[in-house]
Amino acid sequence: MSGEQRDYYEVLGVARDADAKAIKDRFRELAMKYHPDRNKAPDAEARFKEIAEAYAILSDPKKRAEYDSRGFAGVADFSAEDLFSGIDFGDIFGDAGFGFDLGSSGLFGDFFGRHRRPRGPARGSDLEVRLTISLSKVNSGGEEMVHFNRPVSCQDCRGSGAEKGSEPRPCSDCNGSGKQVTSRQETKNQGSISYQQISVCPVCHGQGSFIDKPCTTCGGRGEINQEDKLKVTIPAGIDEGTALRIPAHGLPSSAAGGAPGDLFVIVYSQRDARFERHGADLWRREIIEIADAVLGTKLSVPTLDGQVEIKVPKGSQPDEVLRLKGKGLPVFGAPMRGDMNIRLQIHIPENPTKAEKELYQQLRDIKGKSKKHFWQ
Repeated sequence: MSGEQRDYYEVLGVARDADAKAIKDRFRELAMKYHPDRNKAPDAEARFKEIAEAYAILSDPKKRAEYDSRGFAGVADFSAEDLFSGIDFGDIFGDAGFGFDLGSSGLFGDFFGRHRRPRGPARGSDLEVRLTISLSKVNSGGEEMVHFNRPVSCQDCRGSGAEKGSEPRPCSDCNGSGKQVTSRQETKNQGSISYQQISVCPVCHGQGSFIDKPCTTCGGRGEINQEDKLKVTIPAGIDEGTALRIPAHGLPSSAAGGAPGDLFVIVYSQRDARFERHGADLWRREIIEIADAVLGTKLSVPTLDGQVEIKVPKGSQPDEVLRLKGKGLPVFGAPMRGDMNIRLQIHIPENPTKAEKELYQQLRDIKGKSKKHFWQ
């Protein structure tokens, strides 16, 4: 349990009388948004833990009843196993389509201690690559090809750095360990005390070996940069800056037998001259003439599904917004869509023609007479 807790209903953003389906749907929406494998914000992990804990309590009728009657004290004694063992994460996230585990054997296990990573050689570092996709792809979802470079073990020297047919020569000063050990012994009143100092070998500089004939392919580094590509599945409505985790496609481990890191594909939407994206909503500016604002008109405007005709009401004002319900992007993780918003701007002619000036003068005269008549 976290030190500073918020009300579980507040965490999920549901009413206290919300039913099980509403709680489950809201948890799925928030968990997909804040899952740290896809959200790289610094507070995403803490937010995800908070959401998961709230769902674990409110999705269980007995735990929820205890919480409703006694508050946090009623659920203080539950262990991580008590909280999450009964939740079917496969049922909740099974159709997410991200190609990585969101369930109990993955991130939930790492967070709450149910499935700890096995001990062994250190894994390689993670790799990040930016992927920019069109709004049409955000709208439809689907597969995208990602191109990236990553170092891999040189096949010609098998990672040794030495030319084919030769081997690195062990450093004789440190016997290939890369370290020098200096020991000394002092005699005290209580007895003999041994001291041991370990330092980097100054001859091989900690490498443990010398390469007399460097591999011509990798220049003695033991690795080469390889251009890689893979297909990733983009869910419809994916949020800006979402990180998709591709396991074992990161940097190789520096330790023998160590697993490679993961690849994180950070997804952004491409700038579109037609729209501005704000979450699942799309915004567009339309400029109309003064007469059309006064008398009303019809406009043909683009959407992600093609052109649609909208009606501009009589007497429309500058910056008035016309909303096309459900014509925006899919809401990520929820069965709904955002809106298309059309902001109206009125065009005022800078250099009106003589005929236009006469008409505007007539209009001003009419307005002037109306005001005079009103005050009289």
